[in-house]
Amino acid sequence: MEVWAPRARRMLLRRLAADGTATDTELTAAADGWWRGDGILADGERYGFLIDDDEHLRPDPRSRRQPDGVHEASAAFDPAAFAWTDSDWTGRQLAGGLIYELHLGTFTPEGTLDAAVARLDHLVELGVTHVELLPVNAVNGRWNWGYDGVLWFAVHEEYGGPAAYQRFVDAAHARGLAVVQDVVYNHLGPSGNYLPLFGPYLREGDSTTWGDSVDLDEPAVRAYIIDNALMWLRDFHVDGLRLDAVHALHDTRPVHLLRELSARVDALSAQQNRPLTLIAESDLNDPTLILPREAGGYGLTAQWSDDWHHAVHVALTGETTGYYEDFASPEAVAKVTDRGFFHDGTFSTFRDRPHGAPIPPEVPSWRLVTFAQDHDQVGNRAAGDRLSATLSPDRLAVAAVLTLTAPGTPMLFMGEEWGATTPWQFFTSHPEPELGRAVAEGRTAEFARMGWDPAAVPDPQDPGTFARSHLDWAEVERPEHARLLRLYRDLARLRRERPELTEPDTTHARVEVRATDGRPEHRVYRIDRGALSVLVNLSPARAVFAVADEAVELVSTGAHTRADGLLTLPPDSAAVVGPPLH
Repeated sequence: MEVWAPRARRMLLRRLAADGTATDTELTAAADGWWRGDGILADGERYGFLIDDDEHLRPDPRSRRQPDGVHEASAAFDPAAFAWTDSDWTGRQLAGGLIYELHLGTFTPEGTLDAAVARLDHLVELGVTHVELLPVNAVNGRWNWGYDGVLWFAVHEEYGGPAAYQRFVDAAHARGLAVVQDVVYNHLGPSGNYLPLFGPYLREGDSTTWGDSVDLDEPAVRAYIIDNALMWLRDFHVDGLRLDAVHALHDTRPVHLLRELSARVDALSAQQNRPLTLIAESDLNDPTLILPREAGGYGLTAQWSDDWHHAVHVALTGETTGYYEDFASPEAVAKVTDRGFFHDGTFSTFRDRPHGAPIPPEVPSWRLVTFAQDHDQVGNRAAGDRLSATLSPDRLAVAAVLTLTAPGTPMLFMGEEWGATTPWQFFTSHPEPELGRAVAEGRTAEFARMGWDPAAVPDPQDPGTFARSHLDWAEVERPEHARLLRLYRDLARLRRERPELTEPDTTHARVEVRATDGRPEHRVYRIDRGALSVLVNLSPARAVFAVADEAVELVSTGAHTRADGLLTLPPDSAAVVGPPLH
């Protein structure tokens, strides 16, 4: 047993027997702030640490299980005890993939890993290749988005704990699905974070949006993060990690943490003979993240493209407030299709400065993850409203076409594929009344500054907010939702069958934009992807496109007509046309 605690003068390991009796063992100080002691913990055995003269038991910073919550004793967990059945699993490359983002607590009525297994066949039928789970690490309270985690090595007990997590990954692999785990290394949650009692995990006074930043200049803290990342990939057989808000990783060392992490993950990938994926969420529009290490980059597999989301959101909704303002430009959709980033050194009105850098043309387009909806862009709206709350069924169908024919790697947010009408709101369950009140008041004040009626902003601490955010699977069987689901399945199949839609070189794409009036949601697009053409009419009038005589309609929405080499689309409709696949 060992623990890194350079701030401690004395460390005791307390082991708790099933009858509640405690046995304390004095740990010995070793080099570099580590404390070590003899003895092996039995699987499931409860334990914790006593620091100096404090009689409060503290959980293990590397705890694998917190059966009674983040404030209580840890429990030993042996990851090797699970009988895996995925020995034939060779993994999945991200290129050509389709990601599905879900939150375990609201994906099913039960909100558990085992319940989610029962829905995996739905994802297979949809055409999904990668299942991305929002953070599952231990948080205080029963439900949370996951970004308030405080014990990064433990799986939240309400989801079923680490053994259930292994069952989920094993079941996903049995169905040919890769698993991507969302991890948060830029901050810790506000309740249950005892790491500062052990050592300088945080850089006090250097804050992110969510609190003190993690001290990446401390070698033991860097090792803590890298060991955690490797744990998911090695012990839980996870296929990739989504790295939350990497722009908030403040690193001043010569080799950035992300570069170091990608090298370690690539080495593990070679050892395990399967692809391992690292996807960054970044606000920087910086291609350094996805450039090869030998070219001076960090060597990550991919990064999210908020710019693609913003451009398409404005085209679909006409919303141009806040950071959407710049994306009212007629060239927005064309630019994110051709060049990935809209802001690639251009002036950002929202930031009041130039922003971003261009992506080199040799970077394949699949290294950008593109989406029309995700947990942030839905959940961080005041009411947590999806596109289905404001768009017609016809426009939702156009959103599907744009998303699944984009040059990047498409990602869907759970329920998007059938136009789920349930909101996905910001919810917490902090047991501390003062913290819960502060979170609720802070969110209300934030949206009040944006002109929202405080009464219209859901209380994150209200259990009803969490309950409303659950998917309603009964909707799948209703005709309107079933039609949209069939369209998503058809588009996913078309993406698999037609190499033009996964062509990594965007120089093969050409975008024509017609602005019918000054409104950004009243535009007509022709997006040529090699021999295929994606025809989109978001105007209030019929739109006419020239098409080759040999072209066939591969996917279409709305009642279009065709004659004399012209295809006419009604308002709010789309079609994908091209030569038949031989």
